[in-house]
Amino acid sequence: MSFSLEPLPLVQLLPDNFSLTSAFAALSSRPGCLWLDSAAQLRCNSQPQLLGRYSFLTSDPVERITANIGDENPWPLLDRWCDALPTDHDPTLPPFQGGIAGAICYEAASWLEDIALMPSDALSTPAISLGLYDWTIAVDHDSERSWLICQGLQADSPQARIEAAHRRRDQVLQWLQQPPFTGRLDCSYQNCSPPRRDIPGYATEYPGVTSNFRSGEFGENVEVIVRRIRAGDFFQVNLAQRLVAPASCSPEQLYSRLRVTNPAPYAGFYRGDEFTLLSSSPEGFLTVRDRMVQTRPIKGTVARTGDISVDTALAAQLAASAKDRAENIMIVDLMRNDLSRVCIDKSVVVSKLCSIERYQYVQHLVSVIQGRLRDDQRISDLLKACFPGGSVTGAPKIEAMRTIAELEPNRRGPYCGSLGYISCSGAADFNILIRCIVATGGMWYFPVGGGITARSNAAAEEAETWTKAVGMLRAILQV
Repeated sequence: MSFSLEPLPLVQLLPDNFSLTSAFAALSSRPGCLWLDSAAQLRCNSQPQLLGRYSFLTSDPVERITANIGDENPWPLLDRWCDALPTDHDPTLPPFQGGIAGAICYEAASWLEDIALMPSDALSTPAISLGLYDWTIAVDHDSERSWLICQGLQADSPQARIEAAHRRRDQVLQWLQQPPFTGRLDCSYQNCSPPRRDIPGYATEYPGVTSNFRSGEFGENVEVIVRRIRAGDFFQVNLAQRLVAPASCSPEQLYSRLRVTNPAPYAGFYRGDEFTLLSSSPEGFLTVRDRMVQTRPIKGTVARTGDISVDTALAAQLAASAKDRAENIMIVDLMRNDLSRVCIDKSVVVSKLCSIERYQYVQHLVSVIQGRLRDDQRISDLLKACFPGGSVTGAPKIEAMRTIAELEPNRRGPYCGSLGYISCSGAADFNILIRCIVATGGMWYFPVGGGITARSNAAAEEAETWTKAVGMLRAILQV
């Protein structure tokens, strides 16, 4: 079959009754299934547009980048992918219209900077796991419309791309008619490592949930960081504990619970290589539209109780907290410096500083920094300049990361990395992977942490990590 030349991408409007959750059920077992899921849409005073307006669902990438620590540096390959990405797009449609997508884990920074690494352990996720996706289902939650967008990537001529796009469209529509995947206990792909019988770590107050810190050790390390801050070693360090629980259902089932118990604008599901990543992140890392870059660091957290008057008082307390504001402003300064490495001089501005945003179980201080990407810089160059986000490292970034490697017992893996896309449209969107769960080997790994400053109190910092874990614990323990 041949097709006359027509514009790319190939776009099909989906029916008004199209269900993204039903489509996910049909596609979730497919290789590289990726759901960039705006499980919560917010209108807040730090973002004029609807935050979490779009969701995207795709699978079966036509090519993969998978790299482990010790492998050849994968970042130059990502540069080449960015250079080769076609620019065909429809500006009236949602921004991800096929392209590069997946997960960049925290340790991917080891190819960019001279940092130490924590010891390896059972959580052996790759440092980079990306795919080249030639199709996507795009949903606009504002207009309540959905499209299937196909690009025909990797074909060697315009005609071949059009034919490939038509074949892919027909294939995806056929996949969507398949019955939902039910899932197995620990994972749903071949060659997965078997479930572990022991739960690594130290017991916590939650039955079946362990931490990689023994009782009291997290607080001791907070005090170590505070002493070193006062000695002038750095200004702030992010410290996290990793919680672990045995899997009791498939990753797909857990994600369905997670997006209910802890909905977030930067949520997502990603089927990687022998691991599945579930995100309920509230934090955006880097957004690019028409060469304009935005980053939204979160620093400062209090709980939400469900009582409006109590929550309002807690928000006022957070907004007035010298410790939390200092923590946020230090990361704002760090991100301004990172963006200045790749953005036009004097284009980097702070458009919002320490605004309150409310989520399911917590309230955060959020700032917004913007800049215009220079013409000689790719989006992969932007990622390299800023990765990982300063809100999950500390300041100065490199010294903070070396301290994290010294004090945290295990590698972070996807936690504090990023999940997102670089689109054929020239747009990009990456989150920061906080409030995330990694499913592998019959276990669920879900770290939680916070920024430590000179004003930090060890008990309060540890309590804050458990506040951040509430939504994930409710999904995992079904409480």
